[in-house]
Amino acid sequence: MKRIIYLITILLIVFEGCSKNAESYFKRGTEKLSNENYRGAISDFNKAIKINPEYADAYLNRGFARYKLQDIQGAIVDYTKVVEIDPDNVSGYTNRGLMKLIIEDSQGAVADYTKVIEIDPDNVDAYFKRGLAKIILKDFSGVIYDFTKIIEIKPEYADAYYNRGLAKNDLQDFIGAVADLTKAIEINPEFIEAYYNRGMAKLALQDDSGAIANFTKSIEIDPQFAEAYYSRGRVKIELNQKDSGCLDLRKAAELGYAEAYEAIKRYCQ
Repeated sequence: MKRIIYLITILLIVFEGCSKNAESYFKRGTEKLSNENYRGAISDFNKAIKINPEYADAYLNRGFARYKLQDIQGAIVDYTKVVEIDPDNVSGYTNRGLMKLIIEDSQGAVADYTKVIEIDPDNVDAYFKRGLAKIILKDFSGVIYDFTKIIEIKPEYADAYYNRGLAKNDLQDFIGAVADLTKAIEINPEFIEAYYNRGMAKLALQDDSGAIANFTKSIEIDPQFAEAYYSRGRVKIELNQKDSGCLDLRKAAELGYAEAYEAIKRYCQ
């Protein structure tokens, strides 16, 4: 009996020693990670994983190091291992979802962020990234759902109103788009893209003066915004303000906006 107890004690000591070694490699790898020594970090995480093949955090950090070295597929393999070991690991699904966005696997990204939301229903980042993936998939109703959820959780999130407004624009709900883009601007008065896209929505509503006012505001914030000059110029020409419109088109061309050259040939000769 004493011999059995002795053997169990020895095994526990050995196991504890292995765990400590794995932990020391993990800590050293994490330090290298913070110092941007990604290859050295991977080497240490490899050693930690060899000692403890179920070390989820080591896979998680190795995945990040691989991502920084642009080994996206390798990162996906590591994050997949994380969620196999720990099926409720939010970071594993979140990071794998981002990798899938990078490789344009939008459906896969939606699946991963959906899993995050199942685990953490108030995860704003997961709704936001799932919404971005749905934009790529042209699931605009889904986009509106995700950004609406964000707004419920975080009512002053300008980017959520902005993206929901763009989705409404794509669904030809121009009045709804204007309302959302207006809210984004109320939260962030320097939101250039919101002014520009509100101008485009107003144009669709045949509010030409409103469109011009929004394009003008975006130009005031960013005088190098070539597309805003182009769009304002086109509206002015439609309103028989040819001289002013052509000035805008020429400014857009000067800033390198390719479509402006064709418009100048057509309207300003």
